[in-house]
Amino acid sequence: MGIFLGVYEFCDILRERGLTPYKSLAIISSLVLGLNAYFQSHLFTIITITSLVIAVACAELFRPKKEQAIFHLSGTVFGVIYVGWLFSHLILLMQMPKVLEALSYKNIFGIEIRLGTSLALLPFVLTWINDATAFFVGRKFGKRKFFPSVSPKKTWEGVIGGVFATIAAAFIYHYLYASYLSWFDCVTLGIIVGIIAPTGDLVESMIKRDVQIKDASNIIPGHGGFLDRFDSLLFTAPLIYYYLRFFAVR
Repeated sequence: MGIFLGVYEFCDILRERGLTPYKSLAIISSLVLGLNAYFQSHLFTIITITSLVIAVACAELFRPKKEQAIFHLSGTVFGVIYVGWLFSHLILLMQMPKVLEALSYKNIFGIEIRLGTSLALLPFVLTWINDATAFFVGRKFGKRKFFPSVSPKKTWEGVIGGVFATIAAAFIYHYLYASYLSWFDCVTLGIIVGIIAPTGDLVESMIKRDVQIKDASNIIPGHGGFLDRFDSLLFTAPLIYYYLRFFAVR
């Protein structure tokens, strides 16, 4: 559902820019990428991306007006990679125990924890703690602008506060829900998320600024669109997955 909403919104953003992306192809390809992640099929992931590029290129040949062809093509493909592929890493995290070993364990309160659930929730916890802390610290103490050309409200003070809060959140998550993390993993993940989460938010802000819109949509009353709530997660989930996959979870 998340992949569908995100790609749908992104295609609408492109339409606001005067482009005509191949929405149906983008949505179908993104959902297939999600299925590929669920079944851990790396070969079909490559096939899906290859087929998408060929399909949109062939479809563009039959468009009556050939103006801005490269923008229609690249916008569609980028939307699938940006939303469909990046968001699929949450599914990869959930399915990671099937690649490694089925595992459940008990936390410090004796509650049984499923590894897949713990892995999938980790990006949400760290990213949203980072976003909230960076916002409040930046609002209270922020003076030095972080990236004023894209987001004039973000400050270095907020980013640094977010990094420390994310490290602390990683340690708390370790004790409550993720005993597989070491102290080094907690610090590393805190730094990674603390840096990349604001970057993900800046990227979406850059896209919206180019289109001159405030929110990706109004699908979430009072909070904007799906991409407005999950833009940072699109960047943090893949990096958390690759770090855990290759360095942390054995």
